Amino acid sequence: MRSLNIGASGMLAQQLNVETISNNIANLNTTAFKSSRPEFQDLLYQNERRVGTASSDAGTTVPSGIQVGLGVRTAAVYRNNTQGNLLPTSNPLDLAIQGIGFFQVTLPNNEIAYTRDGSFQLSQTGEIVTADGYEVQPGLTVPQAATSITVNTSGQVLVQVAGTVDPQTIGQLQTSQFPNVDGLQAIGNNLFTETTASGPPQAGTPGSTNFGTILQGFLETSNVNVVSEITNLITAQRAYEMNSRVVETSDQMLQTISQMH
Repeated sequence: MRSLNIGASGMLAQQLNVETISNNIANLNTTAFKSSRPEFQDLLYQNERRVGTASSDAGTTVPSGIQVGLGVRTAAVYRNNTQGNLLPTSNPLDLAIQGIGFFQVTLPNNEIAYTRDGSFQLSQTGEIVTADGYEVQPGLTVPQAATSITVNTSGQVLVQVAGTVDPQTIGQLQTSQFPNVDGLQAIGNNLFTETTASGPPQAGTPGSTNFGTILQGFLETSNVNVVSEITNLITAQRAYEMNSRVVETSDQMLQTISQMH
């Protein structure tokens, strides 16, 4: 009985749907988190009577036929890459990208990762690093004598050193963008890595053409919409219940057949 497998495929699909929604809700307060949504496709069809085949010697054809679907499968889980809200923090090392782009981060294995989480700090040697201590490219070091740090909208980092009048420029932050942002591989800790699907990174100066600007003293919040997620969760729950009812009904039908004499 095909309905058993069809109902089971629906239950598995809605289980993944609920898992995706729960991950969105769990990351409601994660800096720069992008919500996800699953995309589903119907499975292959079995032809009991193929459409368009001849139905008589007079040349008549079957107008619609009989096709029985075999269920559903998950095709992809897409990220919603829309801009989150900008939360003021007054912390000079909190940076938000307003628009397109990612900060570049060097992982312990020297691989480059990308993030929109700009909650940066200083290492013991004065380097600008992430919360995990990963160096932010291009590797800027703030002098110990610095009394203030300023990052302008184009990513220039300036420090005020005690005993001097004019601020000193210590470097230029660059951001990267990708032809297909959805193709990036999420590795956790608010980090992404390049894949074949994402295309190669294109580095540029913040504020230039097709690159967003940097706002100091702000953090980008999660773009999760709680109302939508709760609504989707209720819908997924009801769909799961209906698919489980299909399995239950199919089982009862099989019991009826097995009890026939």
